[in-house]
Amino acid sequence: MPLSVIILAAGQGKRMHSDLPKVLQPLGGLTLLEHVVQSAHALAAQHVFVVFGHGAEQVQESHKHLGVQWVLQAEQLGTGHAVMQALPKVSDSDLLLVLYGDVPLVRPATLKRLTDAAAKGELAVLTAKVPDPKGYGRILRDKAGRVTRIVEEKDASAAERWVDEINTGLMACSADHMRRWLKNVGNQNAQKEYYLTDVIAMAVADGVKVEGVLATTLSGIAQGLRNTG
Repeated sequence: MPLSVIILAAGQGKRMHSDLPKVLQPLGGLTLLEHVVQSAHALAAQHVFVVFGHGAEQVQESHKHLGVQWVLQAEQLGTGHAVMQALPKVSDSDLLLVLYGDVPLVRPATLKRLTDAAAKGELAVLTAKVPDPKGYGRILRDKAGRVTRIVEEKDASAAERWVDEINTGLMACSADHMRRWLKNVGNQNAQKEYYLTDVIAMAVADGVKVEGVLATTLSGIAQGLRNTG
């Protein structure tokens, strides 16, 4: 199955206290975005799309060499909205992997575990267990251990905020499934945004198994998510 990768790179990164768009921040001689694109290419992705927005001209000009397809998100209306901007360019027959331009420390081997799970017809979500889950979306499972939905902290109940398994945001599934689910995603939430995570509950309702792929090394992933939002 051909692999298409959508990298979300449109955010501003206010918590970085920098005028530089967050995906342009340097790390080990490369920008954050360059690291993520390298990981996508390591998976032999047929297509790599970068959804960009904040600092658009600067981000694109700095990465002319990457060999990616650029998709502008003119308004930043959430992660679900960002993926929707690139989906018209993705074939229904493709396996789709969603990555983030400011989460550069995920190994290609971990991403391969994610795509392998999705290739079975499942929706695969990369999760991590952290001692302090504050600020993250929580992974909710049923009594059998199956993922049922993801709840953002601002929308979580007091009990749900005690859950220590968090959503990294990275997920994979067939493109046709993603296209169908995103058509029904609304913005009735505290942020008034279109959350990509809402497709989890839709997958469950459709009888599609949601596989929570637990990251074996989580310090880099969790710290990256905390620092680059």
